[in-house]
Amino acid sequence: MIDPIQGNAINPAGAAGPSTAPSGPQATDGKKFLDVLLDNLDEVNRLQTEADQSVQALYTGQTDDVVGVFTAVNKAGVAFDLLMEIRNKLVDAYRDIQQIRV
Repeated sequence: MIDPIQGNAINPAGAAGPSTAPSGPQATDGKKFLDVLLDNLDEVNRLQTEADQSVQALYTGQTDDVVGVFTAVNKAGVAFDLLMEIRNKLVDAYRDIQQIRV
């Protein structure tokens, strides 16, 4: 059974077992959280751009690969939904921090 906190989906190398992530503000590959977040924003933007281009190509008749277009659109949609969930969790965490009484 996969440990929900240290599952294989979280480990970028795909290796089984616990992650050897250092404690602190940096990710396992040495990137800062902001850099990881910005990279993921760029990736979501790239996926949405590719989906838009594939839809345009289908509309104009440049391609007839409906399955490829559908896959690209769904992939971009899932990536955007995940990004929005991450955003919502960050906003919730910020609000929780604001409510802490010092």
